[in-house]
Amino acid sequence: MQMIPVSSSAIRAVGYDPQTRRMKITFAQGHTYDYCGVPENIFKGLLHSGSKGAFYNQYIKDRYQC
Repeated sequence: MQMIPVSSSAIRAVGYDPQTRRMKITFAQGHTYDYCGVPENIFKGLLHSGSKGAFYNQYIKDRYQC
Protein backbone atom coordinates (compact mmCIF):
# COMPACT_ATOMS: atom_id res chain seq x y z
CA MET A 1 0.00 0.00 0.00
CA GLN A 2 1.40 3.36 -1.02
CA MET A 3 1.53 5.90 1.79
CA ILE A 4 0.77 9.49 0.85
CA PRO A 5 2.50 12.17 2.95
CA VAL A 6 0.06 14.82 4.20
CA SER A 7 0.47 18.28 5.65
CA SER A 8 -0.80 17.97 9.21
CA SER A 9 0.44 18.43 12.75
CA ALA A 10 -1.35 15.22 13.81
CA ILE A 11 -0.97 12.86 10.82
CA ARG A 12 2.18 12.17 8.82
CA ALA A 13 0.89 9.88 6.02
CA VAL A 14 -2.21 8.03 4.81
CA GLY A 15 -2.63 4.95 2.62
CA TYR A 16 -5.72 3.22 1.21
CA ASP A 17 -6.50 -0.02 -0.62
CA PRO A 18 -9.89 0.31 -2.37
CA GLN A 19 -10.14 -3.45 -2.98
CA THR A 20 -9.95 -4.38 0.71
CA ARG A 21 -11.19 -0.98 1.99
CA ARG A 22 -8.27 -0.93 4.41
CA MET A 23 -6.72 2.40 5.36
CA LYS A 24 -3.43 3.01 7.18
CA ILE A 25 -2.64 6.18 9.03
CA THR A 26 0.80 7.12 10.32
CA PHE A 27 0.51 9.65 13.08
CA ALA A 28 3.00 12.41 13.89
CA GLN A 29 4.26 10.39 16.89
CA GLY A 30 5.34 7.67 14.42
CA HIS A 31 2.72 4.98 15.15
CA THR A 32 0.85 3.44 12.20
CA TYR A 33 -2.65 2.02 12.61
CA ASP A 34 -4.92 0.05 10.27
CA TYR A 35 -8.61 0.79 9.77
CA CYS A 36 -10.90 -1.75 8.07
CA GLY A 37 -14.06 -1.33 6.03
CA VAL A 38 -13.35 2.33 5.32
CA PRO A 39 -15.43 3.78 2.46
CA GLU A 40 -13.33 5.46 -0.23
CA ASN A 41 -15.12 8.78 0.31
CA ILE A 42 -13.84 8.83 3.92
CA PHE A 43 -10.27 8.30 2.69
CA LYS A 44 -10.64 11.07 0.11
CA GLY A 45 -12.28 13.33 2.67
CA LEU A 46 -9.31 12.89 4.98
CA LEU A 47 -6.84 13.66 2.19
CA HIS A 48 -8.65 16.86 1.18
CA SER A 49 -9.62 18.05 4.65
CA GLY A 50 -8.26 21.36 5.87
CA SER A 51 -7.75 19.82 9.32
CA LYS A 52 -6.73 16.18 9.09
CA GLY A 53 -6.79 15.74 12.88
CA ALA A 54 -10.32 17.14 13.22
CA PHE A 55 -11.55 15.01 10.30
CA TYR A 56 -9.98 11.91 11.86
CA ASN A 57 -11.59 12.62 15.23
CA GLN A 58 -15.03 13.24 13.73
CA TYR A 59 -15.26 10.55 11.02
CA ILE A 60 -12.66 7.80 11.65
CA LYS A 61 -11.64 7.46 15.30
CA ASP A 62 -13.30 4.47 17.03
CA ARG A 63 -15.32 3.56 13.88
CA TYR A 64 -13.26 1.24 11.67
CA GLN A 65 -11.45 -1.27 13.88
CA CYS A 66 -9.89 -4.28 12.16
